[in-house]
Amino acid sequence: MPGEEQATLGTGDHEVITVQDLTRIIREELDTPLLRGISVRGEVTNYRLHSSGHMYFTLSEKNSNGDAAIDCVIWRRSALRVSPPPENGMDVIVHGYVDFYPPYGKTQFIGESLIHAGAGEKFILLERWKRELSAEGCFAAETKKSIPQYPLRVGVVTSKTGAVLQDIRNILSRRFPLDLILSPTQVQGEHAHLDIAEAIRHIDGHVDVIIVARGGGSFEDLFAFNHPDVIRAIAACRTPVVSAIGHEVDVTLADLASDLRAPTPSAAAELIVPDRITLLREHAETRIALQNCLLDRLEKFGRDLEEIRFRIQSRRIERQISDMKQASDELRERLCRAMNSRLIKERSDLARYAAEIRAADLREPLRRGYALLFSQGEMIRSVVGLKPGDPVTIYLHDGEMDATITEVHHDRDL
Repeated sequence: MPGEEQATLGTGDHEVITVQDLTRIIREELDTPLLRGISVRGEVTNYRLHSSGHMYFTLSEKNSNGDAAIDCVIWRRSALRVSPPPENGMDVIVHGYVDFYPPYGKTQFIGESLIHAGAGEKFILLERWKRELSAEGCFAAETKKSIPQYPLRVGVVTSKTGAVLQDIRNILSRRFPLDLILSPTQVQGEHAHLDIAEAIRHIDGHVDVIIVARGGGSFEDLFAFNHPDVIRAIAACRTPVVSAIGHEVDVTLADLASDLRAPTPSAAAELIVPDRITLLREHAETRIALQNCLLDRLEKFGRDLEEIRFRIQSRRIERQISDMKQASDELRERLCRAMNSRLIKERSDLARYAAEIRAADLREPLRRGYALLFSQGEMIRSVVGLKPGDPVTIYLHDGEMDATITEVHHDRDL
């Protein structure tokens, strides 16, 4: 019937797919190395900066071979690096990749960077320098030097008239005052790279860490920090180098060659020195903890001495205990005074005083099996003067006993 023929018309033997399937196939087919990481030159038309920060425009070309155009978008994060922003009619080079946007069914170019066509030669030169310097090992991770934890002298390579120097000086003076040594240089211009490289070499070896810094600027403004002379000077430094060039979104070859990259000059100053307020607080907490530990030990030694005094009744021993208690008080006072000196001296004094107190502990030899003998209140140190029948008192570590001398033997060999 005619209606049946109309229903099958145009399908033939081919599979019918959905619009979503078709857009997926297109997008997958466009995801090819041939269409990624490419640079396209054209004229900007229909430029619009969205409130979100994204840049939308058309990249077009008109010549004898015909007209051509493609929609372009540069997302906000990449758009922040574009300076100055493009204008309609401007000849530009956009670097990025081709993508397909299914909701609108259109192919568009996603830009990752944009430069004026006049800067195209510099862009090509930058890529060549990057390859050559990488082959020389200037960016190798294994050659990176660690930044000292507590630097005493910080060198700064920057303009002596810019705000960058003052920002770094203010932060260092607030966080951790130290010596700041300036190695002044031009930071932009045709021959700035020569000045920057010489300033780096001049200060190398005279400070603990070097900050190479510059404020924000366009691609052309920062171009001196891509020059091989600057990169090789950084790579050859014996002193660790921190790069702080432009804003966070700006990346130069100097950033790749340095031992540490800071997003801004102010951030570089904060990265290389600790906060003295935090250090002082930690020092105070450690000092208090050590004092408490020392006082606890002293109190324990005092209790031990009191226990000895009550367990041994001899007047002579009583006097010895009294002397040891007084000596303990003196040691306590000396320790308290010593606490105000450096922490290393406090540990040394404590070890020495503890050894003296342990040596004065009369119970220590009794615990090892020795005994103290007394006759008529006097400690017996020799058999001389003893005779059979003499009463004696024997003190052990856990008590005392009375005994009588039955025999006396003199060892003449001693």
